[in-house]
Amino acid sequence: MSELENITEEAVAGLESQDDLALVRKMQTGRDQIVAEIKKVIVGQEAVIDELLIALFAGGHCLVTGVPGLAKTLLIKTVADILQVKFSRIQFTPDLMPADVVGSEIVEEKDGQRKLKFVKGPIFTNILLADEINRTPPKTQSSLLEAMEERQVTAAGVTHKMARPFFVLATQNPIELEGTYPLPEAQLDRFMFKIELGYLSEDDEVMVVGNTTQVIDNTVAHPLSGDDILEFQRIARQVPAAQAVIRYAVRLVHASRPQSPMAPSFVNDWVAWGAGIRASQNLVLAGKVRALLRGRYNVSYGDIRALAPAVLRHRVLLNFHAEAERITTDEVVRRLIEAVPEPTADL
Repeated sequence: MSELENITEEAVAGLESQDDLALVRKMQTGRDQIVAEIKKVIVGQEAVIDELLIALFAGGHCLVTGVPGLAKTLLIKTVADILQVKFSRIQFTPDLMPADVVGSEIVEEKDGQRKLKFVKGPIFTNILLADEINRTPPKTQSSLLEAMEERQVTAAGVTHKMARPFFVLATQNPIELEGTYPLPEAQLDRFMFKIELGYLSEDDEVMVVGNTTQVIDNTVAHPLSGDDILEFQRIARQVPAAQAVIRYAVRLVHASRPQSPMAPSFVNDWVAWGAGIRASQNLVLAGKVRALLRGRYNVSYGDIRALAPAVLRHRVLLNFHAEAERITTDEVVRRLIEAVPEPTADL
């Protein structure tokens, strides 16, 4: 009997019906199918693909960071192509205005009368690629805030609902500083994950060079649809999470705040500002998806620890002392995981 067939009473209570359990199986199979299609185009980056799909199934936005040439944009476009959902790309530049993102009102003349008509911008889509998001000023960056949090856009006092599913997958280059505008903390906090792409291994790079310097068919199949993703988001929220696991996630986030009494000494030394409540929410929700994709019906401490770097690295703001000592946020998160114990039986 497989793990998916070994249904516990707790799982049934959380997932309620055999239809829900069948949907979980479809979710796991669909994930494997999507990965297989992505692999036709993208070489390596298994951990990155795994985190991106967890965020997708959880309904979260992603900030993808990496040096040029690591296929950040190609990865996102490939995912949109596989799902056959509406896709828009905005190339963020210093002269981009908020109206170029959300849309604007124009004067329309009909039957001798003039009236204002709202023309929707590229943000009205299913998957929005915000390419090089840190190249546009904060005024334009902030035009994404309402859509990312509330799935709606307000223009001229009128609220326009977004299509579902809706994801913002943003990219930025971490090595270029001239002509860039760092994302404000409020904007960063809207992203469930910050995913970092590293260089490929020698063998993977050889494969990339070979594939991209010859004629190759990169046509992908479409195993899932946007409606399937919405169903996966619904089922993920029904996965039970023990109070002890939720408390562990909350304690991990609390420990990242220098003003917290449970903050370790290195946090007080290196951190200017810690993570907020969205970090705890994202840890638990993404943990539910990770558990399902691994054939489990409950969130474990291991799920929380595995996702902590992607959830916390953009929410922990380091101070001057950390920068002077060349301490990274990933190092702080690693130490947090080591320092924060799992709750005991009495919590």
